[in-house]
Amino acid sequence: MPRAKEAPTLENEWKRWQTDRDPVAGDRLVEAYLHLVEFHVQRISANLPRSVQVEDLRSHGLIGLYDALEKFDPGRELKFDTYASFRVRGAIIDGLRQEDWLPRSVRDRSKKIDQAIEALEQRHGRNISPAEVAEELGLKEDEVVHTMNESFFSNLLSIDEPTQDSEKNDTYSSTIVDQQTLTPEETLGKKAVYEELAEILKTLNRNEQLVISLFYFEEFTLTEIGEALNLSTSRISQIHSKTIFKLQQKLKNKVSDFFS
Repeated sequence: MPRAKEAPTLENEWKRWQTDRDPVAGDRLVEAYLHLVEFHVQRISANLPRSVQVEDLRSHGLIGLYDALEKFDPGRELKFDTYASFRVRGAIIDGLRQEDWLPRSVRDRSKKIDQAIEALEQRHGRNISPAEVAEELGLKEDEVVHTMNESFFSNLLSIDEPTQDSEKNDTYSSTIVDQQTLTPEETLGKKAVYEELAEILKTLNRNEQLVISLFYFEEFTLTEIGEALNLSTSRISQIHSKTIFKLQQKLKNKVSDFFS
C-alpha cells in the first residue's frame, strides 16, 4: 500500500458524488487520489522492460481509479484508498495482459532458462547464479535476470480476472474482504514462508537488503532508494532485479506469495 499522505478534506465531494454523481465532485476526487495511480505505476514499471510505455500504465491505472469511484460501497467499511489501490493495480496488470506485453521470444527464452536452471541445479546440487545460467546458454547475465523477472511478473493475476468458480461470474476483486482473516493452516504457512524469507534475506549483502527492505516494506520508489543510498536509479534497478532473481531461486514459487 502507498505510504500515508495527508488526506484532503473531501467530505462534500464524496457526498455530492455518492448522491448525485456530480461530475465536478468526481473530477476533484480523481485529482485527490491520482497519487495512488502514480504509486502503482512506479512500482509495476520497475519489473517491466523499457519498451513498455509508462503513459500506457497511467492510462490503465486511471481506468482502475474511475472504476473504483463508480463501484465503491461506503457501507462495506473499507477505506477508499485500500479499495482503489486494488482496482488501480488490477487494471494496470489486466491492461498489460490484454496487450500481451511479453513477446513470444521472451517467453521462449524464459522456458529455456528454466530448463537450464533445473539442469544446472541437478548437476551441482545447489542454487544457481544468473552468471552460470548465462554461460550455459551463451547469453548475457543481465539478459537472464531481466527475462526471468519479466516472466515472473507476467504470471501475476489481475484482480479483475474471473475466478475459477464455474458456477459464479465473480472476479478476484469481488472477494476482497474488509479484514484479512486467514485459516489456522494459512497462518502457519504464511509464517513459515516469512521465517524462511527472513533467513534468506540475511544472506544478501547490505545494498541488496536495503533495496528489498525499502522497496517492499517501506514502499520507497527506486528513485527514492537511489537518493537514500547515493546511487543512480539504474543501479538500484539492477540491484533489485538481481536480488529478486536470487530470491526466486531460493524460495521458488513461494516468493510470488510474498511479493505479489
